[in-house]
Amino acid sequence: MVVLQELGVNIRRMHTGEGTVEPRPAVVTVMGHVDHGKTSLLDSLRQTSVAAKEAGGITQHIGAFVVEMTSGASITFLDTPGHAAFSAMRARGAAVTDIVVLVVAADDGVMPQTLEAMSHAKSANVPVVVAINKCDKSGADPERVRIQLGSEGLLLEDMGGDVQVVEISALAKLGLDKLEEALFLQAEMMDLKARIDGPAQAFVVEARVDRGRGPLATAIVKAGTLVSGQHIVVGAEWGRIRSLRDTAGNITEFAKPAMPIEIEGLRGLPMAGDDVVVVDSEERARMLSQGRKKKQEKDRLQKIDEDMTEEAEMAEETPERVEMPIIVKADVQGSVQAVTDALRSLNSQQVFVNIVHVGVGPISHHDIDLAQACRAYIVGFNIRTPPSSITLAATQANIKILLHKVIYHLLEEMGRVIVEKAPGTAETQISGEAEILNIFELKGRSKSKGPDIKIAGCRITDGHFSKSGTMRLLRSGDVVFEGPCASLKREKQDTETINKGNDCGLVIQDCDDFQVGDIVQCLEQVIRKPKFISTQSGAVRIEC
Repeated sequence: MVVLQELGVNIRRMHTGEGTVEPRPAVVTVMGHVDHGKTSLLDSLRQTSVAAKEAGGITQHIGAFVVEMTSGASITFLDTPGHAAFSAMRARGAAVTDIVVLVVAADDGVMPQTLEAMSHAKSANVPVVVAINKCDKSGADPERVRIQLGSEGLLLEDMGGDVQVVEISALAKLGLDKLEEALFLQAEMMDLKARIDGPAQAFVVEARVDRGRGPLATAIVKAGTLVSGQHIVVGAEWGRIRSLRDTAGNITEFAKPAMPIEIEGLRGLPMAGDDVVVVDSEERARMLSQGRKKKQEKDRLQKIDEDMTEEAEMAEETPERVEMPIIVKADVQGSVQAVTDALRSLNSQQVFVNIVHVGVGPISHHDIDLAQACRAYIVGFNIRTPPSSITLAATQANIKILLHKVIYHLLEEMGRVIVEKAPGTAETQISGEAEILNIFELKGRSKSKGPDIKIAGCRITDGHFSKSGTMRLLRSGDVVFEGPCASLKREKQDTETINKGNDCGLVIQDCDDFQVGDIVQCLEQVIRKPKFISTQSGAVRIEC
C-alpha cells in the first residue's frame, strides 16, 4: 500500500463480503440556505439547543448527532453550515450521507445555496427529502416553493416524481412526525446494511485540538467496528485510539456503522474528509503515515510551483500588485479550510492574498513571531480572545489581529482591509468643462517676462477647473491641443481651483490657437480603488 502511494496511485482498501451484515441507521444530512431553519429543525428533533449557542444563530461547522425517534429507531444527522464560504464542508457532508433533507423556508423560497445543496446531493447520487419550513409564518407560501423546486428539476411526489415533500415548522414542532415517517420510508426503500465485524472504515467530518486531550477527530463509521486501543492512520496522521466518545460525550469501547464518534489518541491533527484506516501495528501505522506525508509534501510543492507560475503571469499583466500575508487560526480543521478558501477568493489583480500559515487552536506567541517576520495579518475565527501578553506583543510589533465568530463579518472586514491596501488604478477623468467667451493678448512684454501670450477668457459650465490638471482644447468636437495649465486666474488673482458658474482667465502652456466658442476640458488623474462586493447569497469578491 505504501509503495503504491509513493507511486502516486489512488488506492482504496477493499474488504471481502464475509462477515455479519446487519441493517444500520441512515446518515441524514440537513442542507439548505442560510437562516432557513436547519439547526432549528435538528434542535426540535433532538430537544437540545444548538442554535442558541451558535454565533449569530448560524451554524459554523459540522455537528454530528444521533437522534432517537419516537418510534424507537435512531437516525444519524449531520448539520452542515449554510453560508456560501462553507460549501466545501457541505460537500463533505454529502459524501458520507445516505439521505439529504433539503430545508427551504416557505416565506423565502429557493435561494442560491438551496440550488447548491441540490447540486451536491445530485453529484453524490443521494436521495432528497424536501422539508418546507416556517409554514406557520404569515408570509408562508409552500406552493410557490414547490413550483420553484419543480422548475429547478427536482421531481416532487406532488408532480408525479419520487421526491417526498413535508411541510413543517421547526420552532412550533409541527409536521416533525411526518418528516420522521418520510425519512424512515426512504431508508427502508434503500435497505441500508453494513458489515459490522472486521476492520472499520470511517471518514472524518471534523477535527480540532483540545487543550487537555490533544488532537480530536469526529468521524462516522461506514463499515466494520472501530475498537478502542486499535492503531489507526487518519489521512497522513497516525495514533493509537486512547478513547472513543459518543455524541453525548460518554466513553464507549467500540463504534458500529453510522455511529458518529470522537477519536482521541492521534499524534497530529487530520484533515476533515480524511479516511480512517485500521492497521495491525504501530510500525505499519508509522510507515503508512510517512508515505502519505511524503506524497502530501510533494503535492504541496507542486501546488506552490503552479501558483508561482500563475502569479508571474498575472504580474506581467498588472504592473503593480501588493502582497497581503495572512495567518489563519480557527477552532476546528473544517473551519480553517473554509476560511482559507474564502479569503483566497478575495484575490484580485491588485492584491495577492497570501495565506502563509494556518492552524487549529488559539493564537500563540509563535504566530506573533511569524506575523512580525512576514508583516502578516492574523485572522482568528471562532477562537477565544488571546491573553493580554499576546495582545501586547502584537500591539508592540504593530500586528493587526482580527477576531470573528461569524464568517461573513470576517469577510466584510477583510474586504475593507484589502480595498484600503490596494494601490488602485490611475484614471483620467474630466473634472470640468468651460466655454471660451473672449480672447486677450499680452504683447510687448520684456524679455525677462517671456514672449507674448494669449489668455482665454472662459466661463466654467460644468464641474470645476484645477491649476494642476491637464487642459484639453476642443473645436467642433475635435481635440485641437492638450497640455498643462500655465496660469489660472479669477479677477486678476491666481487661484488653484474655480467652480462651476465662475469666469476665469486661462493660459495653456505652448498653446495660442484659441477661438471664441471653443470648449476647454480640465482633465485630472484620480486613483480608483477596487470595490468589495457581497451578494445576498453570501458570496464575496473584489472587483477592480
